[in-house]
Amino acid sequence: MIFMKTIKFILITIGVVFFTLIFQSCLDNDSATWIYAGSDGLVTVKLTDENSFYLQLDDSTTLLPVNMTTPPFGKKQMRALVNFDVVDKPSGKYTKAVNVNWIDSILTKSIAPDLGINNDSVYGKDPVDILKSWMTVSEDGYLTLCFSTIYGNSGKGHYVNLLMNSNPSNPYEVEFRHNAYGDVSGLERDGIVAFNLDSLPDTNGKTVKLKLKWKSFTGDKYTEFDYCTRKSDSNKSNIFQR
Repeated sequence: MIFMKTIKFILITIGVVFFTLIFQSCLDNDSATWIYAGSDGLVTVKLTDENSFYLQLDDSTTLLPVNMTTPPFGKKQMRALVNFDVVDKPSGKYTKAVNVNWIDSILTKSIAPDLGINNDSVYGKDPVDILKSWMTVSEDGYLTLCFSTIYGNSGKGHYVNLLMNSNPSNPYEVEFRHNAYGDVSGLERDGIVAFNLDSLPDTNGKTVKLKLKWKSFTGDKYTEFDYCTRKSDSNKSNIFQR
């Protein structure tokens, strides 16, 4: 099946087990993000019209799916995990032609509104660990984060958001927030979420440092990514500071 919209089981591939973690989105009511073994890439699904689309693999590589006739997620631009094979077919203006074996969306959100004194009560301050993963990346105007936290398999939704920081000297400082709603005991499990960075100030073609802050299980931490407002092919970074 090409489009795996809902999968209710744990995938096991080559002895590696990926657990699922439930999240809630205040924007579109998506309820789950799954991490798959066997994905080839992290892409943005972009529409060219109502009946056509392509995949942005990174800032400079585009993929034309030749075995799919309609956009997999309707009219929404989404980040997604994909497994594909490059094929020897015309790709037109795109970098490569591919057959998509499977594709599934990940939770894709905008930066959340600042609620001031209510940020802690609404967005939470429960700890997470941001993972050193190829899926933790700033590219194509999105910040995609692979993270780990405690999940008790209680069926409760975990709420994740990205907030603009109130630091007036750095408009490119953001904060990852996690509200576990009291579900703080159990196993350590992984999740993935993408944030659209369109509401950040335009970098006007320059590459700047995007500073991400979060509360980990061992205290406050941060890392920096190279970031440019959808205009540079160099805004991809996995460099961590601990």
